[in-house]
Amino acid sequence: MSSALIGGLGLAGLIVLLVLRVPVAFAMFAVGFVGVSVLGSVDSALSLLASETFTLSSSAELVVIPLFILMGNIATVTGLSRKLYDAAYAIVGQVRGGLASATVVGCGGFAALCGSSVASALTMGKVSLAEMERFRYDPRLSTGSVAAGGTLGILIPPSTGFVVYAILTQQSIGRLFLAGVLPGILLALLFILLITVISTLRPDLGPVGPRTSLREKARALVAALPIILIILMTIGGIYGGIFSPVEAAAVGAALVILTGLITRRLSLADFWTAVRDSVMTTATVMLILISAHLLNPFLALSHIPQMVGGFLTGLDIGPYGILALILACYIVLGCFLEGFAMLVLTMPIFFPVITGLGFDPIWFGVLVVLSLEMGLISPPVGVNCFIVKSVAPSVPLRTVFIGILPFWAMMLVALVLLVMFPEIALILPDSMIG
Repeated sequence: MSSALIGGLGLAGLIVLLVLRVPVAFAMFAVGFVGVSVLGSVDSALSLLASETFTLSSSAELVVIPLFILMGNIATVTGLSRKLYDAAYAIVGQVRGGLASATVVGCGGFAALCGSSVASALTMGKVSLAEMERFRYDPRLSTGSVAAGGTLGILIPPSTGFVVYAILTQQSIGRLFLAGVLPGILLALLFILLITVISTLRPDLGPVGPRTSLREKARALVAALPIILIILMTIGGIYGGIFSPVEAAAVGAALVILTGLITRRLSLADFWTAVRDSVMTTATVMLILISAHLLNPFLALSHIPQMVGGFLTGLDIGPYGILALILACYIVLGCFLEGFAMLVLTMPIFFPVITGLGFDPIWFGVLVVLSLEMGLISPPVGVNCFIVKSVAPSVPLRTVFIGILPFWAMMLVALVLLVMFPEIALILPDSMIG
């Protein structure tokens, strides 16, 4: 039996395990370990498992994951994340679709704290869906804005998606964080533009919210000032070269904890809950990364990446045609696979092709992460849609999926703009890091 055939059977087995709802990390571990054992030896598979586990567990760069996750969890339990929404609500809530726009702004701000799309959708959904229901927003617009706004968590830095991409491709986490800023702002503005247009054409979908006085606006901004300053200090510290991403994560987590203690909003029970959730999320990410580093050697031994790369480069469609085909694969796979699973499965295959074509790997990382965002709201898997459904159990899942379709189209527009104008993603890392 040829190595390519064994590799194909391994990938088929992986897909079957994922369809059977076997956790991604365990599915990749099983296929990678068995595959390396068959194409190499059991001893080599055991040696690889031990070495990769130790290497990843001792990687200083990965410390950003638990620290930023802890930062977001503390902000949630102390109510700091709600302050972001309240400030956006006070400023734009009185215009048509303003509550939905405030939700997008709040999701963007919270994304700059936790780097998690699921956490952004869950947190903002809890604080905004009840308000939009109270002011008779159409469920399609309200749930769509929460599900789509939550996806900003994987693009606006700090992003766990960028961290995983950086580890898999040996790229700079700092450059990737910088590259995600303008695309994240662009996507948020496209979402707000969409909400404004929909609410203008169909006033019944996004009614006018309550007016707030200048004093009320100022009060809301002052209340949100601590969390805004923390965001500016941590993310701005990275951009200004004051902190490394790891140092910024530590500073941000410490400041959020300190703010919670000073304001007496952080109890010991809340702190324990935030730490426990952070450990569980971090362990999940680490298991996926360790399993990926076991699966990738199996794919290399099977020569499947080289075969797929040769097939793609042999197509007479030009470099951008190949790029479009790869991005289309991500969009389709996003309908069935979880984002991290897509990254670890496809990077060994597609990344050599992209670098061989001369495309910038940082720019490609932004395109990939944006494609992963699209998968987060794509049926039938659409994790963020299920998160929103759990927060709004009275809204049918079909309504949620209908509501996200216009936002999904805006994400496709953003993807096309980034392909046409790579400078949107590259201008900050090229000018600030070089």
